[in-house]
Amino acid sequence: MSSAASRDGLLTGALRRVGAVAVFFVAVLAQCVPALARPRLIVHQVYNAGARSLIIIMLCGLFVGMVLGLQGFDLLQRFGSEDALGVAAALGLLKELGPVVTALLFAGRAGTALTSEIGLMRATDQLTAMQMMAVDPMQRIVAPRFIGGVIAMPLLVAIFNLVGLFGAQLVGVQMMDVDAGAFWSQMQGAVQLNDVQEGFIKSVVFGTACSLIAVHEGYHTEPTAAGVGLATTRTVVTSSVLTLLLDYILTAAFL
Repeated sequence: MSSAASRDGLLTGALRRVGAVAVFFVAVLAQCVPALARPRLIVHQVYNAGARSLIIIMLCGLFVGMVLGLQGFDLLQRFGSEDALGVAAALGLLKELGPVVTALLFAGRAGTALTSEIGLMRATDQLTAMQMMAVDPMQRIVAPRFIGGVIAMPLLVAIFNLVGLFGAQLVGVQMMDVDAGAFWSQMQGAVQLNDVQEGFIKSVVFGTACSLIAVHEGYHTEPTAAGVGLATTRTVVTSSVLTLLLDYILTAAFL
């Protein structure tokens, strides 16, 4: 009986948490339109979430592309299809690796920054003070950061894909002597607009999910130092698991 009761308690807690996040998401969406009246805030948040993550995104994109070039060349060489390395690298990056790896890096870099920033405002009663001054923190603090994260994610994914393709070309063409003309021409012939659209849709969905989790955990953190640290940890774990779950759902839907 105790194990069944504990399972019911965990299920109830999970459903309650999902419901709370859904209600918070609706509240954030309701404040997004008024927040657009302050474009400078949104541009600043795009810079915080996107531009400050460029270095880690570009480095990881380069190394992921280089590894993809090595593994792809080794696999295709067994079938005598080394010239198709560009196709394998482009499809792998555009449809899967680009959006997923970028979302995981975004959760670890920008997501934790958003959570800790808003959580610190909660711990120091800045959000309460804004409410006392008749300033809605959802509109002034949460919504611009949410919009900035959603806008920054597709841009980061595009940069990750470009740098990753350069890394795959660097290994395949420069190191493994794959014909450069075949590398690029087969890529251009095989990659369709639907493949690019799939990666773009995934990047928007992942950006929405990661930004929502980050601002939700920060806004509802316990007003203590330990509470802020715990909220930051929950942001990374929840965003990573949710990204992989959504990736499976979206991939199954597109297929």
